[in-house]
Amino acid sequence: MFVLNEHVSIANQYLAELRDVAQQQDRLRFRLNLERLGELLAYEISKTFTYTPRAVKTPLAECQVQLPEQHPILVPILRAGLPFYQGFGRIFDRADTGFIGAYRAPYTSAEDLSIALTYQTTPSISGRTLIVIDPMLASGKSMVQALETLCEQEQPAHIHIAAVIAAPEGVAYLKENLALPYSLWVAAIDDRLNEHAYIVPGLGDAGDLSYGEKL
Repeated sequence: MFVLNEHVSIANQYLAELRDVAQQQDRLRFRLNLERLGELLAYEISKTFTYTPRAVKTPLAECQVQLPEQHPILVPILRAGLPFYQGFGRIFDRADTGFIGAYRAPYTSAEDLSIALTYQTTPSISGRTLIVIDPMLASGKSMVQALETLCEQEQPAHIHIAAVIAAPEGVAYLKENLALPYSLWVAAIDDRLNEHAYIVPGLGDAGDLSYGEKL
């Protein structure tokens, strides 16, 4: 597992602004900071790809550069994943994209939490590298359910799961319940989940803060 804020960097500023209840009133900045963290994590993930030397002709000479053998498929979880995904899309500008819609069904406690999947569309994922993008890895249930549904018919070569903030419970749930090969990339790991399965200290509801409260 890669944790971005294990080392001091400008990412700490972006995380602080995302968490700050006063600055959260600025939706544009909130989305921008999700995008920025997406760019940073995308760059880190790119280091794991396989590269091949290619010849590139400049105005003065020819040179060899290492270029990716294959471009990934980006799969944001709607709707909260969209700003985070924009950052990945700027780094992986030749990537294909799929979409998964998921939301928490009405529940009274974390133990009763269930996830409803409402929408899914992707290109063929067989033998491809997937980057599944969701800003908050809370219980981990929606991520496992989404990936199991996504991979029912075809198997990717590898799955990268990217989140801005993760709870230890979500990290453990993935480890215990996701049989597919995956790597986890997060900007920060927080303390715990509360009784409503929200990450503490967290930042609140990333979808609502990005786009407004839903019905």
